[in-house]
Amino acid sequence: MTDPTYDAVIVGGGPRGVATVLRTAARIAVTQGAPARLAVVDALAIGPGATWLVDQPAEYLNNTQADSTTVHPDDSTPMTGPSAPGPDLVDWARRVRADGHHRAGEWVVQEASALTGASFPTRRLQGVYYRDQLEAAIATGNVEVDEHLGTAVDIERTEHGSAVVLADGRRLSGATVVLAQGMVQSLRSPQVAHLVEFAERLGLRYVEPGMPAERSYTGLPAGETVLVRGLGANFFDVVGQLAAAWGGEVTEVPGDPTGRLRYRRSGREPHLLVGSRRGVPYRSKPDGGRSVRPFVPRWARDEWFDDLLARGGVDFAAEVWPILGREFARVYLEALTELAPAAVCGRWMSALDEADTAEEVDAVLEAAIGDPRWTWTLDELHRPTHGEQVTPEEWAQLVERLVEDELGSLSDPWRHPRAAVNGAMGALRRRVGKLSGGGAFHGASLAEDVLGWFDGDSLALASGPPAERTRLVLALVEAGVIELLGPETRIEADAAAGEFRASSAITGRTASSRVLLETRMSKGRIPETSDPLLRSLLGTGRARLHAVDGVPTPSMEATGAVLGEEVLSGHNLVAADGTVDESVVVLGIPAQSTQPGSAIGATPGVPSPLLAGADVAAKQILARARIGAGV
Repeated sequence: MTDPTYDAVIVGGGPRGVATVLRTAARIAVTQGAPARLAVVDALAIGPGATWLVDQPAEYLNNTQADSTTVHPDDSTPMTGPSAPGPDLVDWARRVRADGHHRAGEWVVQEASALTGASFPTRRLQGVYYRDQLEAAIATGNVEVDEHLGTAVDIERTEHGSAVVLADGRRLSGATVVLAQGMVQSLRSPQVAHLVEFAERLGLRYVEPGMPAERSYTGLPAGETVLVRGLGANFFDVVGQLAAAWGGEVTEVPGDPTGRLRYRRSGREPHLLVGSRRGVPYRSKPDGGRSVRPFVPRWARDEWFDDLLARGGVDFAAEVWPILGREFARVYLEALTELAPAAVCGRWMSALDEADTAEEVDAVLEAAIGDPRWTWTLDELHRPTHGEQVTPEEWAQLVERLVEDELGSLSDPWRHPRAAVNGAMGALRRRVGKLSGGGAFHGASLAEDVLGWFDGDSLALASGPPAERTRLVLALVEAGVIELLGPETRIEADAAAGEFRASSAITGRTASSRVLLETRMSKGRIPETSDPLLRSLLGTGRARLHAVDGVPTPSMEATGAVLGEEVLSGHNLVAADGTVDESVVVLGIPAQSTQPGSAIGATPGVPSPLLAGADVAAKQILARARIGAGV
C-alpha cells in the first residue's frame, strides 16, 4: 500500500500547527496556485492541541487577557508573506455571541458572551477559537488538510522528502516536515518513577507532574492532610477545580479596597500543605482592565542591549543582572515613594547609579527603606528568606505579608511597588530572550544563569495567574485550607511509615500523607523529553542539542531564519555532524534557545516569533511543492 503523500506533514496540532496552515493558505490566496495538501498530526486534538483541549475543566484559565490572543499576524510581525487579517480571540467571541449558537456546545456561546478584552478566558474556549481558525483556513479552498490523531515516533528519508512514522505504523510522506509540537513533556525523573512505584506498591495516591488537563486531582479525603508540590501556573488551575468541587462559599469582604475574598468551608475540604523550591506562589496578574504603571528604562535601554548583542561573550550574572536589578530597585522605590513616602529615605538614585553588583543594589534598597513593612531586596525574588532558616512565627509573618502584597499589587497595579517590579520584569525578560537567541551570552552563563535561574524567576513574576484565581488561593490560605510549607521543599517516600513525607529546610516544617499531588508542569527539556519523535532524532544523530561555547542548552538546534522570499530555508533541523536538513522545519519550544519568544502566544500589535516562524515554514512548504511539481 502506498503511503499518502502531502506537500507537508505538520507534527503538532496546536497554535503553531494551526498558524502554519493559515500562513500557507494566505500565501496561496495571493499566488492563486493549486491548493496545498497538508497532513496535521497530533496525539490528542487538532486545533486546540494539548494545552487548550476543549474537554478540560472550565476552571482552567489562560494566564493572559483575552485581548492578548490571536493566531493571525499583523504589521507588527516581521515576515515576507502576505497579510491575511483574521479575528483575534475577542473579535471571534463577538461573532459567536452574535450568532447565538456554536456546534461545540451552548457553553461556548455562554463563555463568549461573558468575554471582554480584559477577562481571562478559559483554556477550553481558546481551544475552540484555534479550531475555528483552522476550519476557516480549510474553507478558503487554498489548503486541503487531512487530520491524523496519533503519536509521531520517527522521520524516515524518502526519495522525494521524508515520511513521518506514527506509533500504529502509518507513514505520512511529505516534501516538508514541520515540527510544531509545542509544550512537550519530560520522561519520568528517577525520583518520580520511584514515587510512582512506591504509591502503587502501598496503595497510596500519587499524581505525577504533567499537563493538568491530562491528570485527575479531585476526590481528596476531607479533613486530611494532602501534600502538594508546585506553586506555579498549574497550581492555580488545580486549586480552582478543587474549590469548585468542594462547594465552599466564596464571598467578598465588604468594604475591602483590594477585593479580598473570604472562604467558608463546606466540610469537604482537605488540608493542602504546599511547598516548592521557592516556597511562595507565582505573582499574580493585575485585575483585568486596570491601568498598569508603565516601565521606561533608565539604564537597560535599547542601545545598551544592542551593544551587548554586538559584543557577545556576555556574562549575565556579572554584567546584565546588576543592571536589571538597578531597574527593579528603581521602580520599586519610585512606586513606594508615591504610595508611602515616609517609608523611603536618603538619596537613593545616585547610589543606584553607582551600584555595580546585585549585592550593592540590595545594599541601596536596605538603606533606602526605613519601614520594615516595605523592606525588599533582589535576593527575595528567588530566595524569600535569603536562604536563611526562619521560625514558624517568622514564616507566618512572611506569608501574611505575601497576602497583603499580592492583594495590593493586583488591585492597584499603578501604585503598588511589587506590581512595578512585575511590570519591569515583563518588559526586560523579552530583551534578555533576544540576547539569548542572538548568542550574546557565553555558554556557561547561558546554561547556569539565564536558563539556570533567571528564566524561572522571570516566569514567577511576569507569567503569573489571573487576579481572580490568586484571590481564591489567598482566601484559602487565610481560611487555613491551604498552608505554605516553606522554601526548599523536599519530598520523600517514607517506607517505614508507608506514607509520603514533605519537609522544608528553611521553615523546619515536616508532614506526612497518603496523598501527594504534583502540580508542577512536566516541561520538556529536550534532553529528557518524552516525545518519541524528538528522542529518535536525537538518538540517531539526525538532530543535536544547541550548544554555546560547547555548553549544551536544553533545546534542539535549528538554523536561523532570514527575511526574504529568495531565501528558501530557515529554522531547519541541524544534525549531530552539523549538516542541515532543509526539508525539516522546527518551530517553537523544541528549538526555543534559537527562537526566543516562540513559546509565547501571539498578541495583536506585538511582534510574534510564533507567527513569524509559521510564515517561514509556509514559504518553504510552497517552495518545495513547486519544485516537486516541476514548476
